[in-house]
Amino acid sequence: MTTHADHQARHPDRPARHPDHPARHPDHPAHRADPAARADRGKAARKRVPRSAHAAWIPAVDRPDPVGVLERQGRDRLPELLPVRYGRMAASPFAFLRGAAAVMAADLAAQPHTGLTVQLCGDAHLLNFGLYASPERSLLFDLNDFDETFPGPFEWDVKRLAASVAVAARENGHSEAEAHHAALEATAAYREAMRRLARRGELDVWYERIDADSLLPLVRSARRRRRAESSLTRARRRTSLQALGKLTEIVDGHRRIIHDPPLLEPAGAPDTAALRKIFSDYRSTLSEERRLLLDRYRFVDAARKVVGVGSVGTRCFLVLLAGRDAADPLFLQVKEARRSVLEEHLPNGPHVVHPGHRVVTGQRLLQAAGDVFLGWMSGPQGRAYYWRQLRDTKAAADVAGLSPDDLAAYARLCGTALARAHARTGDRIAIAGYLGRADTFERAVADFALSYADQTAHDHTTLGAAVAAGVVTAAPDV
Repeated sequence: MTTHADHQARHPDRPARHPDHPARHPDHPAHRADPAARADRGKAARKRVPRSAHAAWIPAVDRPDPVGVLERQGRDRLPELLPVRYGRMAASPFAFLRGAAAVMAADLAAQPHTGLTVQLCGDAHLLNFGLYASPERSLLFDLNDFDETFPGPFEWDVKRLAASVAVAARENGHSEAEAHHAALEATAAYREAMRRLARRGELDVWYERIDADSLLPLVRSARRRRRAESSLTRARRRTSLQALGKLTEIVDGHRRIIHDPPLLEPAGAPDTAALRKIFSDYRSTLSEERRLLLDRYRFVDAARKVVGVGSVGTRCFLVLLAGRDAADPLFLQVKEARRSVLEEHLPNGPHVVHPGHRVVTGQRLLQAAGDVFLGWMSGPQGRAYYWRQLRDTKAAADVAGLSPDDLAAYARLCGTALARAHARTGDRIAIAGYLGRADTFERAVADFALSYADQTAHDHTTLGAAVAAGVVTAAPDV
């Protein structure tokens, strides 16, 4: 029998695969074992990392300077956009947390981990969950950002989610007890959902999804239900046709993407020509029926677009296509894919040849239903990109406006969705065995979340001091 060590001895030039990652092959021993043995494997992980140990957050003596981490990330980004990134991150501790996935990845890597591996989102904060339309046009709630996806310990995503809940709660003026409760609810929902899914069959787990309409009966008060129904209505209206009126205008008789610097600017002749040239490479990564669908559209215009907080400065384009006529638009986002912030901390992970392929594969693994136009390719200068629809009935919660009860409820929903994603890609039975029936894990992670919220506030202050000292330049948030 060939062992992991044998493989590495024969192939020393290849990064080692994580020995505990069962998501890649159905013949992995973790999948061949009976459920009781898999549950025992999870319980055995408690010896490596007791569940109560997740409560601890003590920064390492040699903890990297957070601003230095961000500056290293920015070295290969568009320099004229870096002030926008720092300006957005300086706005608040929650905004800082959103852009500081690399900082938190380094912090989590400095702690012992369970070795129970899943396909991580890599950036599972509150605003990276939301509503989107499935290929069947059903409105689903799920993870919606996969730039940092990579196999790793399941608890890293859980801790980032819980920390984001605690930071958001404090920013909303909630008490420490309310912040702790909301983080606890997110983690408890994760544990409960994982244990429920551990009892389900493989196809049942794979097809598990959170249908948006099924959430309404869970909203008890009439006021909250009206708000939820209004959110669903707005989400269904966020289509390419709605974007056509908002993002384009008629110039000399032709439909063009509007000029709104620095957030949205014409791509220019060289970039537009490059996008047209690499379009066929992207097309080749789609399945045959989706290539046929894409071929019914024609290229109209392209623009450079600034996106998110953590992604600001990476190369991103918006492409406008037209189908039957000018009133039948399709907007595709072409986004640069880079090395995941997790990769340097998980050297035993899979060898990743193409970052765009990594993002696309991670999204397909984690989401209950994927974007029909999701694909990848390499662009000029060998840069990796992935393509997706810009708007396909998407919506996210207005976290800043949530009351303590509403934030706790939303945190539970995110925890449930995260468990569903992890259950598809890791050994859900082993993870459920590790988590157990008691509330030990969620109480520990909620304690960690408050401590890490303190760290985030401190790091945000550090960034503010760096801006004031002229170490980095921050533009007003736009």
